[in-house]
Amino acid sequence: MAHNHSYCNNIQDKKLIWVTVLNFSITLVQIAGGLISNSLSLLSDALHNLGDSSAIFIALLAGKRSRKKPDEHRTFGYKRIEVLAALLNTVVLISICIFLFYEAYQRFLEPEPIKGKVMFVMATFGLLANLISVLILNKDKNHSLNIKAAYIHLLGDTLSSIAVILGGIAIWLFDIIWLDPLITTLVGIYIIYHTWGIAKETVDILMQSTPVGIDVNAIKERVEVSDNVDNIHHLHVWKLDDVETHLEAHINLNKNIDMVNMMIIKVSIESLLKEEFGINHITLQMGYDCCQNDSNLIHSNE
Repeated sequence: MAHNHSYCNNIQDKKLIWVTVLNFSITLVQIAGGLISNSLSLLSDALHNLGDSSAIFIALLAGKRSRKKPDEHRTFGYKRIEVLAALLNTVVLISICIFLFYEAYQRFLEPEPIKGKVMFVMATFGLLANLISVLILNKDKNHSLNIKAAYIHLLGDTLSSIAVILGGIAIWLFDIIWLDPLITTLVGIYIIYHTWGIAKETVDILMQSTPVGIDVNAIKERVEVSDNVDNIHHLHVWKLDDVETHLEAHINLNKNIDMVNMMIIKVSIESLLKEEFGINHITLQMGYDCCQNDSNLIHSNE
């Protein structure tokens, strides 16, 4: 099982390397094309690709580092490096979009002549390379928040390349130069819209918020109907990364029982939490007549 997991990680690493190389090649070609054609939307696409290339490279390094085993300094391991990388990627992308909005505004005020044919050819190259990159990562996008962030980057690039191609055709054939900053603005809005969800998810994980789909009050009600349980309190539920959910809590029993029976109750509650709530890492402190003043407290990390 561990061998298969390692094999999958190696495959993901190789895919990210190929995608990084492709995106750097797109960036170089489109920068040259943008300067020659004087197209802001093509230069914005190039800048976008440069940001994505860096983001994907960070994703590769973070993925490798996240697989490092826990040590005395990082007892939870390094899995959250991928979450930090995903957050960095989204912040970079949103920042690039804001910069492009400003540049597009300047072009609206002072339109400049654009070589639509060059713009069209260079954007077509970018589209082909982006499509290949999207196909490479498509299968792995739901297995890692980090890979998903890189995939969203590439999907945004693909759509922006299509928009630039259409704009290039319109400018080439009809000299509609105001389309250039308009396309830049629309692509930026689209990218921010789709990136915001990942940004929110990464912040929720880092803030140890209660995972989406888990109701701590439902957990409390379900556990407290178990035999010999008086209450559950000091309840914390959070996600270590985009996969692993943790729970810790105090269980106050309603009578003083021996260690063997206490362990039976503990195992029963752990099984309940795993099967009904999908929580895979559980730490329970069992006691009798404990924390009476805190028996109604729920700490759900919200």
